[in-house]
Formats: sequence, C-alpha cells, structure tokens
Amino acid sequence: MTVPAPTVPAAERGVLVPVDVHFDDLDALGLLHNARYPLLVERAWVAHWQAQGFAYEGDWAAAGDACNAVRELRVGYEQPVTRAGAYAVELWLDRLGTTGLTYGFRFCSADGRTTYARGHRVLVRLDAATLRPAPWSERFRAAGRALLRPEPRD
Repeated sequence: MTVPAPTVPAAERGVLVPVDVHFDDLDALGLLHNARYPLLVERAWVAHWQAQGFAYEGDWAAAGDACNAVRELRVGYEQPVTRAGAYAVELWLDRLGTTGLTYGFRFCSADGRTTYARGHRVLVRLDAATLRPAPWSERFRAAGRALLRPEPRD
C-alpha cells in the first residue's frame, strides 16, 4: 500500500517546508524554546536543498555551495508555540549576490495560516581551502533564482 505524501499548502513567497516540533524542543514552561526556531529553520533549508539535489557532506571540500557561514541572523517572535506537533517553515530569498545571500523565513502552522516567528539570515559562500568568500555555483544560482522574492513595486 502506498501512502500519499502530505499536502503542503502553497507558500506566499517561496516554499513551505513541513517541520516537526518534538516534546523535548519545549522549555520548562511548555513553550518552543527560542533557540529551537533557528534550528528548525535550518532543518527546513537542508531538506529543501537536498530535495533539489544539493548534498550536505560534512566535508568542507566536498560541500560545494553548502560550504558557507552565517554572517547575520535575526528572529522576531510573534506568538508562542505551545505544543509539539506538525508545523511548517516558509522559505524565500530576498537577495542572491555573487558570494552571499539573504534568505527570509516564517515559522508557521502546518497550513501556513498562523505565524509564530519570522526573520532573515545572511550567508556567505566560502572557499573550502581559504575560508574566504567564493562565488555560488551556477547550478545553485539557478535553483536560488526560483526562490527570489519579487522586488516591491512603487
């Protein structure tokens, strides 16, 4: 018997990736611990990029575009997550530069209707040998362009 994949609602800006909050993600008061939001967002990004055929090897030289470092992270918490269960992370790119990018995210209910937190993160692609900024591959740039948020109109 084949079990159908869960239906994920369409995202407003990019992609909506399912994530699970587990009991041990909650703090002593039963709220999702503030440090878990970025971790769950990272897991959503890894799942998205792996689905696009990009591997996360753990080896700097083999990592390719996954060889990057966080330059900035900002999270704004809008309302608490009060229980374990199924949620989602909406992901999009605000900027895709030569060696860096800025992505936006929204931690939300599984159906995308309720927002719990939102923010952005700036990444810099690194050369594995020198750890200096290096250009994203054309393959990565092509995949990233599909996630770029349209520029606002005046």
